[in-house]
This record gives sequence, C-alpha cells and structure tokens, in this order.
Amino acid sequence: MLISPEELQLSLAEPALRLFDTTVHMRPGPAGYEITSGRDSWQQSHIPGASFMDLLGDLSDQSHRLRFMMPPEEQIVRVLSALGIDRSSRVVLYNAGPTWWATRAFFMLRAVGFDRVQVLDGGLDRWRLEQRPLESGARSYAPSRFTVGERRPVFVDKAVVLAAMQTRDRHLMHALSPAVFSGEVVSYGRPGHIPGSVNLPATGLLDTATQTFLPRDELRKRMAAVGVLDEKPTITYCGGGISATTNAFALYLLGREDVQIYDASMTEWGPDPTLPMETGPANVQ
Repeated sequence: MLISPEELQLSLAEPALRLFDTTVHMRPGPAGYEITSGRDSWQQSHIPGASFMDLLGDLSDQSHRLRFMMPPEEQIVRVLSALGIDRSSRVVLYNAGPTWWATRAFFMLRAVGFDRVQVLDGGLDRWRLEQRPLESGARSYAPSRFTVGERRPVFVDKAVVLAAMQTRDRHLMHALSPAVFSGEVVSYGRPGHIPGSVNLPATGLLDTATQTFLPRDELRKRMAAVGVLDEKPTITYCGGGISATTNAFALYLLGREDVQIYDASMTEWGPDPTLPMETGPANVQ
C-alpha cells in the first residue's frame, strides 16, 4: 500500500501507471479554514507525469451541505474514467504536506472495489527533500472506462457511529489534537469528542520532517497504547473525514483492515445538539 520515492521514480515510465497529485490547501482564517484546490500548485511543480485528482471539486458530493463527502457512485465512475483509470491501471497517490489527502483518495478507491492503489510514502515533501526531479505544466491521461468492483462500507454515517458508541462493539478513534479532544479548544460547535473515544492524533503517526509513516513497530506501539489492537474493529474520525484516513491507513499497514471512517466526522457531529459529547483527556478503553 506504500511506495517509496525510489520505487516510484524507477516506475515512472510504466504504461499502466496513473500518478496523481491530490493536494488540497487548508489554511487557518478568521472564519475557520480557508480551503482551496491544489491544482495551481500542481501545475507549478509536480512529480514528472503526474496528473491532478481534485478531491475538493470533482470527488466530493457537491449536493451535500458538508465538504468532502463521499460522492455518489455514478460521479466517481465518471470522474475516474475521465482521469484515465480502469481496472488494469496501477494508481499512485501523493500530496504536499501531511499525507491525509492521498490516504483519503486511497480509501475512496477502496470503497468502490479498486485495490491497485498505493500512497507515496512522504508524498511531495519527501520527494523534494530527496531532490528528485520535478516538472511544471498540466498533465493528463487519456480517458478510460472505470468499472466498480466489490463495494465496501469504508465510509460510515452518524447512525453507525451512534450505534457503535452505545454497543461498544467497535473502537472510536479521534484523530485530532488532544486539545480539541479534551474540549480545551473548540473547533466544531461544541467542545469535546464522541463519548467512549480514544485519541491518537494523525500527525503523531507521521515523521514531521519527511511526512513518512513511522516504522511499523512504532505505529503498533502507539495503536496498542490507546487499546485498538484487540479483536474489535475501529471507526476513525476527525473534523471532516480527512486526517482520520491517516489513522485508518496506519491500521491497514498493521494488517488491520477492519476499520471504517466516519465521513462527516465532527463537522456534522459537533454542531448537532441531539448527539452526545463528552470532554476530558483521553482514556484507554
């Protein structure tokens, strides 16, 4: 599921390769995050041959009131076909900054049964640190015909999360900062987290200098410390179903594919007074 910069550079000429920059820019602003597509920065500088996969526009449900929601299947098929992806493609995804845009796209493809997909470990940041080649200008692949494979319930809604909270048959993992988790910082309408959750920030799973995932032993240690490596599945969540995909991907790297992502996350849960919240520091279940 991960590919190193060295491995990718050696395979850039492969005919089946479909390489995509998935960058979205999120910058703190006076009214919350200012969110813009990474298309312009991709055109200015990208890995040779890389096209652009627009998660903000093309691969979000534009009819939903929340951003970045999993789009309808027909939209996914149309967009992936236009991007040149079919069942024979080998897709590699990357972004600038923390790798959660690429992991978000990874799970979207998994949800529609496409498994020939990898994430570039460290993304564009590590590629640049290693002084590997870059190019500018627009790139695209010839359109193809994407077909859906085995559908998987990778993304879940609040009803599933509420049931898991009540039955405790699944772990709930909060991927934001301890300050947001505890309620010290209020970012989503109300302070705190979904009751029964454990806290493991997505940023703590990545090397801050290179944006690469931590070694497997360290990931295992951190997951074990919050109690999510027993027999129960896990649902990860964050602010809007983005950084939570990094936690889910880390569990995949440890061989745990019994993981789901709360798509709307705290953007939906936090402002809804009918849904329970709790404050306080993380507890290991």
